[in-house]
Amino acid sequence: MQRREFMRNAALAGAGLLIAPRGLFGADAPSNRLNIALLGVGGRGKAHYDTLGTQNVVALCDLHEGNLAGGAKKFPKAKTYLDWRKLLDDHKKLGLDAVVCCTADHHHALIANGCINRDLHCYMEKPLAITVEEARSVRANWLTKKSKLATQVGMQRHALSNFNRVRELILDGAIGELKSAAAWGNRKIPREGYWPAAGAPPKGFHWDLWLGPAPDHPYNPGYFANTGTARGNCTQWNMFWDFGVGQVGDMGSHTMDLLWNAVDAKLPTSAEAKGEKFNPDVTPVECESHFEHPANGWRGPLKTSWYQGGAMPKSPKEFIDLNKIDHGVLYKGSQGFLVASFDNHVVLPYGKEADMSYYKPRAKDQLLPPVGHFQEQWLAACKNPSLKTACDFEYSGDMIEQMLLGLVAYRVGKRLEYDGAAGKVTNCPEANALLGRKYRAGWSLNG
Repeated sequence: MQRREFMRNAALAGAGLLIAPRGLFGADAPSNRLNIALLGVGGRGKAHYDTLGTQNVVALCDLHEGNLAGGAKKFPKAKTYLDWRKLLDDHKKLGLDAVVCCTADHHHALIANGCINRDLHCYMEKPLAITVEEARSVRANWLTKKSKLATQVGMQRHALSNFNRVRELILDGAIGELKSAAAWGNRKIPREGYWPAAGAPPKGFHWDLWLGPAPDHPYNPGYFANTGTARGNCTQWNMFWDFGVGQVGDMGSHTMDLLWNAVDAKLPTSAEAKGEKFNPDVTPVECESHFEHPANGWRGPLKTSWYQGGAMPKSPKEFIDLNKIDHGVLYKGSQGFLVASFDNHVVLPYGKEADMSYYKPRAKDQLLPPVGHFQEQWLAACKNPSLKTACDFEYSGDMIEQMLLGLVAYRVGKRLEYDGAAGKVTNCPEANALLGRKYRAGWSLNG
């Protein structure tokens, strides 16, 4: 029970009124609704409107006044803010329980920590972070409060039933003992460098707030071109190092989630990467990164990989064209391969004993339970934090830390030995300097 609820109930009880327990009148009863703030009202934020409409949306934040006006039509009782820092500072006045964040990527880790530090549940659109240091900070912060705060990172494809079916096949030995897993994405959005100064921001658009913790850059409409929204589509700006991490933070997060869900890995012990020539302004289009993981309770040592922008793993069979799958995963085991997209999969046994007699499918009543509605899973956990979410800040933090470490390996051009407990590269001092980033005055990783 929230403190404000307890005080209200205590006061009414003193007046001789009986207060029904929370939830007595159903999930949609006013006493069961969360007070939620939505940060980033346009663009991706709109995808949450229907789900949030079942709760009390008490605050909206967007640095474009036009987006705020549109959001206010949907949630007329919500207080509006331009700066998420001010909104979080007002969390007690708002009676806030939870935050849904759909801002630009370079704000994510700061907002996540800001929520945790104020005991607010948090749904964070992917990626959770854009540096190794950020991923580690958010994860460590949340782990101190995981018993009372629900978190979820917006990798909503995780709710597709194929994620469970692939995990079951891997765990149950459909391809024998798992040896390696490689994910890939074929998106290509090249850029030469940061846009030069051009024009003035549209009326009501606060460019300085959009930059937020990033270094100062002049405004250019190219960052938001051809999107049809005032906020802009993430593919127009997330490839620039100061604003995102390109495909690693976009479809790379979705696709690596399909891999990560099936292999039960934590942090890697090594990372190496190669790709196109390094550009200090722009993340690579073509790149591949490889990681080593120790054995766990059900499998031996594991190699995981990420390929993007045309780089691809070797096909398991000459008649199989992995390029036909724009985003997918190839798992290799001692008895065969499994190729998966988000929606489908195929098992390819190999060797003289390719009859799969070694494998026994699990009974229908032993299948993993469905995730259900992804956002609603988080809402349920906000009301009962003992419930687990599919992509909490530990699971998602480990996954994105690995991916971000791969980008560090790409930048230094060396194989990195990594101490995951300490968060340090042990064989390359210059790599450690790239694990974090500096923030502009007035902005802090602590949110």
